[in-house]
Amino acid sequence: MLRTRWRTASLGAGWRYPSDWGVPEVDDVCASVLSGTDLLLALDGLARARAVAGAGLDETLTDLAALHAVLEAPPDSTGLIAPDPDATPAALLRATALAWADAALEVMHPAGVTLSGQATSEYLRVRLGEVYAKARRDGYCPSERFVLLGVVLDLADVRGWPRLMAMALVGDALRAVFDGGESVAVLGPSVAIVLAEREPRLAERTAAARTMVTERLAVDPALRPVRPEMRVERLPAGETAAIRLVHAMGRA
Repeated sequence: MLRTRWRTASLGAGWRYPSDWGVPEVDDVCASVLSGTDLLLALDGLARARAVAGAGLDETLTDLAALHAVLEAPPDSTGLIAPDPDATPAALLRATALAWADAALEVMHPAGVTLSGQATSEYLRVRLGEVYAKARRDGYCPSERFVLLGVVLDLADVRGWPRLMAMALVGDALRAVFDGGESVAVLGPSVAIVLAEREPRLAERTAAARTMVTERLAVDPALRPVRPEMRVERLPAGETAAIRLVHAMGRA
């Protein structure tokens, strides 16, 4: 009954692929709830399984909110349960987010890709080469069509796992906002860059990215005070200048 109600609430909250929801770790969480054993340990296993399967942090935390909503609802409740991520206890959020980030860091991706799917600086240079090659072929200047959006975090006062987790959270948020084929690259322990087209909704999407990054960081108390600095640079006319710009932004 618990598993069924949890699944229904999670799917209703937007779980994207119903067939992927029922991993074995879900049963471990249900067993932990029913037996009163260590729920945080069971959630750790589930969060790792979600990360390995490719579920984003937002989807994973919404699924957690669905579980919490089911546990808080009256046992005889028969209506649709609406999860509220903001109502999930901080201890559950922290354990789940840390485990998800830890697993995301360990997942082996194709060459040139790292934390939860964002590209490395090496891959970004390859993508820039492709952009400039296409511009030369089609006879336009890349600065007319592309920008580099930088996200910089001041992590000087952050230590330990939260510091490593920060860029996984940033990457997950950026990939959620820039989901139309843009390249998201990590250029160091505190800088991420998006290679994006100059289009009418760019300012709106940049603001959405700032909000989402801030919300992701707020999951961990150690990262809650950190505010992302956003920087948008038009792509230079020449490829060499673009590589220098990427290097400069990476050292921000």
